[in-house]
Amino acid sequence: MKFTPILTLVCAWTMTGLWNAHAHAHTQTPNRGDDVILEMHQAFRKGDKNRLSALLPQTRGHVLEPLAAYWEMRTRLDTAPDAEIRGFLNAYAGSYYEDRLRNDWLLQLGKRRQWATFTAEYPRFRMRDDREVRCYALATEAMNSKADVAEEAKRLWYSLREVDDGCTYVIDHLHSGKQIHGLDLWRKARIAMDANRPRAAQAAVDIEAPRLSEQVALIHADPVKYLYKRIVAVTISRKELAVLALIRIAAKNPDEAADLLSRRWALQLSAEERNWTWAVIGKQATQKLQDNASTYFSKVQKDSDLNDDLLIWKVRAALRQSQWQQVLSATGAMSAATRQDPAWSYWRARALLAMGPHDAQRHEAQSLLTQIASVRGFYEQLALEELGQAITVPERPAPLTPQEKTAALQHPGLQRALYAIALGLRSEGNREWNYSTNLHTPGGMPDRELLAAADLACQRQVWDRCINTSERTKEVLDHEQRFPMPLREIVVRRAHDIRLDPAYVYGLIRQESRFVTDARSHVGASGLMQVMPATAKWTAQKIGLSGFTPQQINDREVNVTIGTAYLKLVLDDFEGSMPMATAAYNAGPSRPRSWRNGPVLEAAIWAETIPFQETRDYVKKVLANTTNYAALLTRQPQSIKARLGTVGPRQSNIAEVNKDLP
Repeated sequence: MKFTPILTLVCAWTMTGLWNAHAHAHTQTPNRGDDVILEMHQAFRKGDKNRLSALLPQTRGHVLEPLAAYWEMRTRLDTAPDAEIRGFLNAYAGSYYEDRLRNDWLLQLGKRRQWATFTAEYPRFRMRDDREVRCYALATEAMNSKADVAEEAKRLWYSLREVDDGCTYVIDHLHSGKQIHGLDLWRKARIAMDANRPRAAQAAVDIEAPRLSEQVALIHADPVKYLYKRIVAVTISRKELAVLALIRIAAKNPDEAADLLSRRWALQLSAEERNWTWAVIGKQATQKLQDNASTYFSKVQKDSDLNDDLLIWKVRAALRQSQWQQVLSATGAMSAATRQDPAWSYWRARALLAMGPHDAQRHEAQSLLTQIASVRGFYEQLALEELGQAITVPERPAPLTPQEKTAALQHPGLQRALYAIALGLRSEGNREWNYSTNLHTPGGMPDRELLAAADLACQRQVWDRCINTSERTKEVLDHEQRFPMPLREIVVRRAHDIRLDPAYVYGLIRQESRFVTDARSHVGASGLMQVMPATAKWTAQKIGLSGFTPQQINDREVNVTIGTAYLKLVLDDFEGSMPMATAAYNAGPSRPRSWRNGPVLEAAIWAETIPFQETRDYVKKVLANTTNYAALLTRQPQSIKARLGTVGPRQSNIAEVNKDLP
């Protein structure tokens, strides 16, 4: 089957203005081509090869022809001859769908161990964002040129949540060649067991000790029973299995794991095994907000025995207890890449400043803060204030030229992406947009092209692509673009009516939905403010919104009315604390009510030690967003520290908890 590129048609549409008209009007005046595309989408989801083949000829000349052709070819990829696959790649050369199909083909070639074809095709793969494909590529490099790829292979493998063929294959190959050692494999098993991923743990053990890998399932099912049947562990493998059991016990009861380690197993394990196990116990205790978490971490004799994840949790435990020396030692042991993360640069600087007045410490702290200080994010803003500067709106970059705007407008990948989104194929459109801006060329588009692409998305009111694209600029910041304010009249009016900061509302919407009005989460939350159906119904009754039906939740004004009302009720219940109210909006009010118990903490520490990663990141992003929106709305200097305040147990003289709050 032959395919005809349609790039010239796309450019012709743009130059004549037909693209703009069609992108906005096709929902009112759908054409047959759109219907065929949507029908093919359904056929692709069902895996209906015959229907896809029958419909494909009707898409000739349609702006989304490459997508339709990809769907048809993808369902036949396992049986299509190489010549036909290459025909597709040539027909759509330079497009996202060329590289998308090449990605799929490379995975297939790797699984089939067709290394000659894989090696020939991989250099043409532009995205380079598929971990399994990269693992296959590392295997070919190790086989073809004897390259030392062990460190990259381990990094990719350790980051996998589940088992895949590519990374397992390269690790097995490197282990056979003695480039990957037993400890590397056991560490993967430990990481997997800590993450409650028994299949991944068993796969790692199966490479190093295949006769013992079945023990992993027994350990995962009942680690206490496993340990009590074994009094001593003589071999390295038996010791490591005991470590896996202690890790599994720690997930449910860190104190029980600590008792077993102290009384029975510490003397039998190696120093490295003890250090790792104590750190996992400390991590689990920190996630449960136990006061003794830092005590468990203090039993680690050598921080360099830990991976970055355990070191991060050691920092969090130390922050809750103001143990700045532990913060300093843990951040010092992190890998260079992790240490450069703004979070750990900031806390290392704070530890240096807290440890004493020595000039060398102050100089390092100032240097770390200066390197990250900006308005970009949570820790960048905190660093700015630590240096005595307020958060303000950066000066806008030079306006985009007509030529820059035209180049974005005529970009075929951006056009196809916007068309797909307008047609209701949002995930397909988002993927092509991201490929065009981020992956088509190494490092992605330069800043000015990103600004132009973001501007195009803003003009089309595709706010999520506008924001995400503008956020990728490295040297220039356009805050009006990064922090748009759609529906300003509705949001500001509603916020003022109920005495809520409109900057806070905008900061939350930006994080919840990126202003996509029909956004729907995996748990069923809907609309701009991502309100759950039950919460919407409860809130509508609470505020006297008569006649409310669940179908109204995607109506922009109704969604903002209910979302802001609920946010105000949550904020009042948490005594005006934005960090706690934000956590409650994301995770429900009962969890932050529990998380606030313990010592009174500066809210930045409290936010960093929230047990749930999603909520932890959410709180930090919403508060940083809010501060930037406040600077835009008021044009006055802002303070994120003032919004954070402190977090601690509820004051007894404050009104009772609103137990009805969902």
